[in-house]
Amino acid sequence: MATYDANNDPSLRGSDIRDQHVEETGALISAGKVKGTTVYNATGDDLGSIHDLMIDKRSGRVAYAVMSFGGFLGIGEKFHPLPWNVLTYDEDQGGYNIDLSVEQLRGAPSYSSDELRNFGDRRENAQVAAYYGGLGYPPLI
Repeated sequence: MATYDANNDPSLRGSDIRDQHVEETGALISAGKVKGTTVYNATGDDLGSIHDLMIDKRSGRVAYAVMSFGGFLGIGEKFHPLPWNVLTYDEDQGGYNIDLSVEQLRGAPSYSSDELRNFGDRRENAQVAAYYGGLGYPPLI
């Protein structure tokens, strides 16, 4: 009995399906490509980069982009859960924008890598939502 081999299927030749997964389309981007993307503020300051995405298991929606900020070689680095809906993508910069100054970001809820492992309880979600004006996850407004 013959088995199906996608590598020899002529209908898939030259296709991203066979060669590699699609990282970006006109409106969509893979989570893997988002990781490492720079986050800027309104004045163009580089605030950090996306460390990871937190996805709601039930709805499939992105709840938070976890941004790494500060530290040196991983020492003293803090992680900021940014509600996904407070970020906007800037095609010119090739990164995300957030309307925060460096000082405001320093005052935002943040966690060490150990604390981040346990992030997500109602109290922490409420802290993030309160800081971002009710725009936490799930959105309060």
